[in-house]
Amino acid sequence: MYIFAIANQKGGCGKTTTSVNLAASLAHLGKRVLLIDFDPQAHASVGLGINIDKVEYSIYDVLSSLSTKKVDMDNAIAQVKENLFIIPSNILLTTLEQELSDAIGRETRLTDAISSMNNAFDYILIDCPPNLGFLTINALRAANEVIIPLEMSFFSFNGVKQLLDVVSLVRDRLNHNLNYRILMTMFDSRLQYSYQVQDEIKERFSGEVMTSIIHINVKLREAASNGKPALYYDKYCRGTKDYLTLAREIITGIEPKKPLNEEWKPKNRIAKETKMQGKTRHQASIGRDMPERTVEFVFPDPNAKEVYIAGDFNSWRVGEDTRLEKKNGMWVKNMTLPPGRYRYRFVVDGRWIDDPNNPIKEKNPYGELDSLLNIG
Repeated sequence: MYIFAIANQKGGCGKTTTSVNLAASLAHLGKRVLLIDFDPQAHASVGLGINIDKVEYSIYDVLSSLSTKKVDMDNAIAQVKENLFIIPSNILLTTLEQELSDAIGRETRLTDAISSMNNAFDYILIDCPPNLGFLTINALRAANEVIIPLEMSFFSFNGVKQLLDVVSLVRDRLNHNLNYRILMTMFDSRLQYSYQVQDEIKERFSGEVMTSIIHINVKLREAASNGKPALYYDKYCRGTKDYLTLAREIITGIEPKKPLNEEWKPKNRIAKETKMQGKTRHQASIGRDMPERTVEFVFPDPNAKEVYIAGDFNSWRVGEDTRLEKKNGMWVKNMTLPPGRYRYRFVVDGRWIDDPNNPIKEKNPYGELDSLLNIG
C-alpha cells in the first residue's frame, strides 16, 4: 500500500484536479484506490460526485474525539466506482487543529487511522488543504511521497520552497522518510513561456520532476463542474490522456511494499457502485531460445525537448535508460530484444504518441494507438 499526499498551498495549481483524476485513472488501470479528502472545502468529494450534504460519515468523524458520530476508517469509506473509493471531507475539519492542540501524537492521527486499513488498497491519495497547517502536516506524516503540482508560472516557485521546508521538517522532527516529486500542470504547448518555465523547473528540481505533463484542457474544468473525473466525462480528451499517462508512470515506477488484502470490503456505500470491464495489455510472446536482435528506434522531431521509448518489452517504464539521444535532428535509441511481438510508444515532452514511421498499429484499451514491432 503506497500513500501519496497531493500538496501545494498555492491555489489554482491543479491540486484537487490531480487528486481526483489520478485516483480515477489508477482505478481504471486496475488498481484499488482510496482518495482521502483532507481539505475542509470538500472539493475532491464534489469532484467525484459526492453530495456532501448527505454524507453520513467523513474524515472528521474518523479523527475527532468530539464527533458525535465517531467511526473507524472502514465505516467512512464510500465506493464511487469499481476499484475507486473515497472518504469525504467536512467543514468541521477546520476545528480539528484546535481540538487536538494538546493531544499526544496529534501529528500522527491520520497515520494511525490509515494503519488500521491493513493493506486494503494499492494506493491511497490524500488531497491536502491549501495551507501548511496541522492537516497538511498530518498528511505528510502519513505519506510515502508528496506529489507537488506546479503550474507554468515563475511565481509558483515561492510556494514550493515553503512546502519543501515543511517536508524537511517532517523528515527531521518527526523522523519520517518522505520523498517528493514535482508534477508540471497547466502546460500550454502554444506558448514559448511554458517551455521556459519547464526548463527552469527541471534545472531547479533535477531528478525530482515527473516525466508526465498535465496540459491545459477545458474538459478538466467541465468534468469537475459535472462532479466527474475527466475519464468519466470524456475519455478521449487531452486531460484524460494526460492523467492516464501519469497513472502509468506511477504504476511502473512503484512496487507496493505489502500484498493487497483481497478480503476487505467497505462497510459504507453512499455512492452508486458501477461495474466496469477490466482490460489488460497484451503481453509479448518471446522466443527465449532464439538469439536477440538489435533494434533502432528513431523519432523525427528536432524541436522536441526529450524523447523516451516505452513498451511491453520494458513494462512500459520511462526512465533514464529509455531516453533517446538526439543525433542530427533525429532522436535515436538502440535496444537489444529477443524475438517476439511487441507494443510500444514514444513519450515526447510528456505526451505518449505512436511511431509516425511505423504503419503497423493497433488500438489499445485506452482508445489510443500502439505501434507494433515483430522481431522474427
